[in-house]
Amino acid sequence: MAKVIANTKDMSRTEWLGVRNNYLGGSEASIVLDVNKYKTKFELWLEKTGQTELKEIDNEAIHFGNVLEDVVASEFMRRTGKRVRKINQMLQHDDHKFMMANLDRVVIGEKALLECKTASTYLAKEWEGEEIPTVYLVQINHYLAVTGFEKAYIACLIGGQKFVWKEIKRDEELINLIIEAEKHFWEFHVEGNNPPALDGSSAAEQYIKERFEKAEKGKSIDLKAEHKDNIEDYLQLKEQKSSLETELKRIENLIKNDLADAESGMVQKFLVNWKNVSSNRVDSKLLKEKHPDIYEQVCKVSSSRRFEIKEVK
Repeated sequence: MAKVIANTKDMSRTEWLGVRNNYLGGSEASIVLDVNKYKTKFELWLEKTGQTELKEIDNEAIHFGNVLEDVVASEFMRRTGKRVRKINQMLQHDDHKFMMANLDRVVIGEKALLECKTASTYLAKEWEGEEIPTVYLVQINHYLAVTGFEKAYIACLIGGQKFVWKEIKRDEELINLIIEAEKHFWEFHVEGNNPPALDGSSAAEQYIKERFEKAEKGKSIDLKAEHKDNIEDYLQLKEQKSSLETELKRIENLIKNDLADAESGMVQKFLVNWKNVSSNRVDSKLLKEKHPDIYEQVCKVSSSRRFEIKEVK
């Protein structure tokens, strides 16, 4: 059985986040395996090494997911006849100390856990038949690895009106893959302080910006040969981006033309808004002309590094 590392019953959310940051939890397993579309390994590395402020995603979907957890658990018991209970504990893997689990429920009389979820109607297809979203499959097998349990159940309330539950058997092949990936991430990247490959996240952009805030005037270097391919890809993507933006604008203009002076329109399940919006902005040119002294007082000089690529003929 896994080791108890903390009791969460009277723990604040801030305290819980602080403890969790010393381990890899189930919801982070999908990040390490590169199957999470909301966070990258680089962002996770910054968090685990204390280089960025711990921030939990806070939106209504997550809020109501937490609020409805008890409802989902109760409905699971009603439909299956099984009994579940909270354990209010953070659990640690016996051998791999960096692996932690914070379970929603355990199933009484079985070596099994219950994971409670809510989902938007737009995600209903991900739950059809025997389907289970990959991020949750990875999350649950992380928990099975930590607890040593034989199986798990996942229950989900979809769109507030459709309920599904499924059994997930322990997958040793996937568990071994999760353990190896998390072991490498923790030992090489976190403990070894070796950053994962840079990605396109805003966190990676900020990391580079802060490390190399100013350029040394007149300094030029020879870039690695591998960047020739990167530059060609970059320029090609910029061309594609420009074409896509033009196509997006074309479609937008067609719809706006039909809306005319209407502020909204409907087509089947899609609502299109084109409403009047007012905002107050300072006319800096006029301010400088009419009140130069005030302009000088409020004017803030900022500096940054501009990135551009030019082909030298």
